[in-house]
Amino acid sequence: MTRPRLPGRRTALAALLCAVTAATLTSCATERPDRPGVVVTTDILGDITREIAGDEAEVTVLMPTGTDPHSFGVSAPQAARLEQADLVVHNGLGLEENVQHHVRAAEDDGVPVLAVAPAVDPIDHRGGDGAGQPDPHFWTDPQRVRTAVTLIADRIAADVEGVDPGRVRDNAARYGRDIDQLGSEMRTAFGALPAERRRLVTDHHVFGYLAQRFGFTVVGAVIPGGSTLASPSASDLKSLADAIRAADVPAVFTGAAQPDRLARVLRDETGLGVSVVPLYTESLTGPDGGAPTYLAMMRANTRAITAALTSR
Repeated sequence: MTRPRLPGRRTALAALLCAVTAATLTSCATERPDRPGVVVTTDILGDITREIAGDEAEVTVLMPTGTDPHSFGVSAPQAARLEQADLVVHNGLGLEENVQHHVRAAEDDGVPVLAVAPAVDPIDHRGGDGAGQPDPHFWTDPQRVRTAVTLIADRIAADVEGVDPGRVRDNAARYGRDIDQLGSEMRTAFGALPAERRRLVTDHHVFGYLAQRFGFTVVGAVIPGGSTLASPSASDLKSLADAIRAADVPAVFTGAAQPDRLARVLRDETGLGVSVVPLYTESLTGPDGGAPTYLAMMRANTRAITAALTSR
């Protein structure tokens, strides 16, 4: 049996008290202590969702900044937050490998759940151990994020009791324009690269969507799969080194939140004269870091990729 939506009831009660007690109208309108709750699994989706929800809902992000979503696990209090949410937003294509059973448990208990990645026209991994499996890293394509913004806004407006749907959709429209501007900037920056320079080697297969959108070729990855939990063999490294030599790639891109030891091993043990360039791939940073928001992350990555691929 679906349990009652307790946060929504608290919101309704708070609204009633405000209406009855005129002296508290201003306080209730500004502080809204009983806002409904949206729980998001990853910090990138969390930042996007906060932009859309604005002041209409409290957005709780389970994954701390700088965390690898493939290995992140939730605590008991976080699992309880999932089951008391008015809406859960998650990737939905196995990115949060250790969180999925908690999301399913919340859904089985009647919590509305939005799986974003399956709804934005996902592509399959094209190389490594994950070839043929759906790729969860859709956020490297701003156009798909633009679609995700509409999906999230629609679900908040429809499923989260106590929000103003008009304000939610206004927030989404504003943020959507920001995403459109980001996409235009990325097209301009990457369009200045000659076609033969638009070749990527990464620590794992994370930029398939960016490659598809902006005309890059993914030469290969140090870790042969879409998860950082996989491991390369000696033959994997040799094959990748041969491909790098053939493509004359000047850089290997590695996640800033993850150790780049494997990328350096590839460079040092194969004698390849390539740079190891950190990017923000699967998590944001704190406010003082280089990627405190999704927009900042993508702009930083665009600058780093463009600079590295024009370095020689």
